[in-house]
Amino acid sequence: MQGLALLDVPGGAVTLRLAAADDLPDLVALLAADQLGVHRETAERSPAALQPYRAAFEAISADPAHLLVVAVDDLRLIGTMQLSFIPGLARRGAWRAQIEAVRVHEEARGRNIGTKMMEWAIEEAKRRGCALVQLTTDKRRTDAHRFYERLGFVASHEGMKLRLET
Repeated sequence: MQGLALLDVPGGAVTLRLAAADDLPDLVALLAADQLGVHRETAERSPAALQPYRAAFEAISADPAHLLVVAVDDLRLIGTMQLSFIPGLARRGAWRAQIEAVRVHEEARGRNIGTKMMEWAIEEAKRRGCALVQLTTDKRRTDAHRFYERLGFVASHEGMKLRLET
């Protein structure tokens, strides 16, 4: 599996790498073990329950404009995020990096892993020539807001979503 970075954090190094298909049950569990994810994800690990996630994983993995990244500590998955690169005409044809679904396992929090993951994502965006890094965060995630602000993110826009699922 392709190693992207070795993060030096308290408690030992953490490896950032691209997610593999075998990571899917642990990835979904990480998304479901969240204040909002508990209501919209599944904790079930059966093949049928994981099928929609598998289809999404395959689409993400097949597109070089998207990186599904995992953080691994002693062969245990402890973090994830998706990084997408979006071309645009605005801002003189600037590319943007979009960061989604940042999660760190509750047992691994407080080790600076989330900060190091985000710093890596920002550096990767720069390396790829992006002019802007953007993300959305639910209004109820006040701790996440403080975290992103500490990293220099500014709440400059009001995000809007239209749910299409039934």
